[in-house]
Amino acid sequence: MELSDTPFFPDETYYCGPAALATVLVASDVMTTDDELIDAVYLPERQGTLQNELLAAARRADRIPYVLAPDLADLLAEVAGGRPVLVLQNLALEALPHWHYAVVVGFDLDAGTVTLRSGTERRETLSLRRFERTWQRGDHWAMVIPRPGHLPRSANADDWVAAVAELERQERWEPALAGYRAATTRWPAHADAWLGLGNIRYARGEYAAAVDAYGHAIGAEDESGPAAHHNLAWALLRLDRVAEALEAARRSEAAAPDHPQYGEAVERIRLEAAGGRGE
Repeated sequence: MELSDTPFFPDETYYCGPAALATVLVASDVMTTDDELIDAVYLPERQGTLQNELLAAARRADRIPYVLAPDLADLLAEVAGGRPVLVLQNLALEALPHWHYAVVVGFDLDAGTVTLRSGTERRETLSLRRFERTWQRGDHWAMVIPRPGHLPRSANADDWVAAVAELERQERWEPALAGYRAATTRWPAHADAWLGLGNIRYARGEYAAAVDAYGHAIGAEDESGPAAHHNLAWALLRLDRVAEALEAARRSEAAAPDHPQYGEAVERIRLEAAGGRGE
């Protein structure tokens, strides 16, 4: 199988990083070019691009980059699911590396080959054995950039939620919201996904939706975590549900009595509620 519609940005210089990133970004419906990405990811002093620059640029494009497990089966599963995979290869020796980024767009298990967008080659075909050697020398690093609201086929819950949390920390609310929603659909018992969803709803002033999400987070925990109760308390307070807010705060304090933030929440909520009523 081959993702024939995957875009191609030929590269004859040291700009394989921008070219490969543009390939997977455009495949994820981001309108960009390799030239537009050079300043964002290319490091002249290294004559190349580091993985962190690729990840950061994808987030700036409001996408959730996901680093795959170092497993060929996962890589092929993504391609089979319609998603090109950006890979790091070492095309030379470990002692004298020649680092190169390419994009896997197809494979043929019967023939034992993979197809890549690579350098000036729109369809570079390598044997699986040769590809695995070059990829192994690149520490089996690979990433995908799904469209908003979509999940990598090979994603696991904890790693995906951690990837979404990076966008939440940058206050990129829309892609983070879509990422958490996708997570709660696939993994409805994952507490941190619901917690992250609640945090974004709270940050946007959507307090009723935040209360609902925090409730799911609490219900997903075997032993309800203090963070979900704590955040629930403040969302309830914003809705003037003071008695419920105090009860949630007490639960967070009971779950983590030595945590100063949770221990002070009951009194802080009392004071804020009293101030809001002019008492």
